[in-house]
Amino acid sequence: MSEHTGLPSVMLVCTQDTKEEEARFVRQVLEGAGVRVVHLDPSVRRTVGGAEISPEDVAKAAGTTIEAVRALGHEGRIHEVMIKGSVAAAQAWHARDPLSGILAVGGSMGSALAGALMQSMPYGLPKLIVSTMASGFTQPYIGVKDIAMMNAVTDISGINSISSFVLRNAANAVAGMAKGYDPDTPAGKPLVLITTLGTTEACVKPIRQALEADGCEVMVFHSSGAGGPTLDGLAQDRDTALVLDLSVTEIMDHIHGGLADTGPDRGLPALRKGVPTIIAPGNADFIIGGPIDSAREQFPGRRYHEHNPQLTAVRTGTEDLKRLADHLAANIRQANGPVRVFTPLKGFSNHDSPYGHLMDESLPGPFAEYLRQVVPAEVPVTAVDAHFNDKAFADAIIAAAREMLAAK
Repeated sequence: MSEHTGLPSVMLVCTQDTKEEEARFVRQVLEGAGVRVVHLDPSVRRTVGGAEISPEDVAKAAGTTIEAVRALGHEGRIHEVMIKGSVAAAQAWHARDPLSGILAVGGSMGSALAGALMQSMPYGLPKLIVSTMASGFTQPYIGVKDIAMMNAVTDISGINSISSFVLRNAANAVAGMAKGYDPDTPAGKPLVLITTLGTTEACVKPIRQALEADGCEVMVFHSSGAGGPTLDGLAQDRDTALVLDLSVTEIMDHIHGGLADTGPDRGLPALRKGVPTIIAPGNADFIIGGPIDSAREQFPGRRYHEHNPQLTAVRTGTEDLKRLADHLAANIRQANGPVRVFTPLKGFSNHDSPYGHLMDESLPGPFAEYLRQVVPAEVPVTAVDAHFNDKAFADAIIAAAREMLAAK
């Protein structure tokens, strides 16, 4: 709610040098819906005027001038500067006059800028991008934040019988969300973040239930390419009491080029921040490959389980598990808070069990021994004589989690 008008404030992100008519239309709808508009205009070609945050303001927030930006003469470098300035200007405005929503209208360039700006904002703050890119690959614009995208249908080039509906609906949607937005979250519950997959849900469910019964707020993330980075982002942004990183799929896929590869920094934000963390190698028994034929081509000479027509679980071996242990140990060395490691001796997931298709009883024991060798000596590594999904393993995690929460 704006301190100045008593109305919720919505930031409109739209370049007037190419979309003046659309920006004016959306502003009218937003104001008609009863919200205050803060127009951030990251235009480069010309300054139209009327925006609360002008192109000159955006350039200044990036540490330069609009004239210097224009003189760069390269759209990629210009875009980079205007993204930097837009994020900084939006953050500064939000800090002194809190926003209740953000609406952006743009093509690929505008969506990339708006996505970066929205990704810098808190979870829960309503965020919507009307984009010509919304029917295609949206991950770069959304990242791991709660950003909605609406398909523009037509090019964002004038107001017509379709674009008027799309823009009006988007404006009214954000206005409605802004009116209902409450940035205050209940205090007092320790936040616990957990990774899992369906193949280790039998372990994670009783852990979640036990910690919820203890009074924690527990969030569980599916580690299939988006969940892990989302957990990392929340651990960085929120006051997190404990991280239970119980699924290593994204790390294993990073090491071997699997489909759920999320990059080299997966798992590091919480460790570097000093958040108490428990690590366990759930799902270490497989790499996620594509359709069975492509999985056989990419990972020849292995065992395979066709999970569905699009995904194949590819069995890992001794050397794969050693590389995982080395990677986890390297991550743990960067920790600035307490860490504990648990590993099962009878299987890493449902696939690696008598009920699955990739069981290999010879691997968990040597993996546990190697893990002890490479993990820093001050970090406890506990091998549990149970399967990952057995009650005994879940109970060991629960007990350790309670100890670490009590210590915090």
